[in-house]
Amino acid sequence: MGAHLARRYLGDAETEPDPLQMPTFPPHLGLPERRPRVMVASAEQLAEARVPLEQRDFCAHHLLQLLRCRRDAFPLPWLCHELRH
Repeated sequence: MGAHLARRYLGDAETEPDPLQMPTFPPHLGLPERRPRVMVASAEQLAEARVPLEQRDFCAHHLLQLLRCRRDAFPLPWLCHELRH
């Protein structure tokens, strides 16, 4: 964790940024605008699949596919390994 400090004080100080100073470049330089996230699975689908509230996030549609696969391949849950997210 202190490797950058050792390189700064024992090596060439020009190649390492000063950890005590804020960067001088804009933080969003080169990054496009972030698109707003949307829920793919509806609240009705999640309620009917009995997904707990703490698991209802933006990846819940993947969880629905996993639960459906586990239900269809019931005695062999390892068949759905590729759907785990």
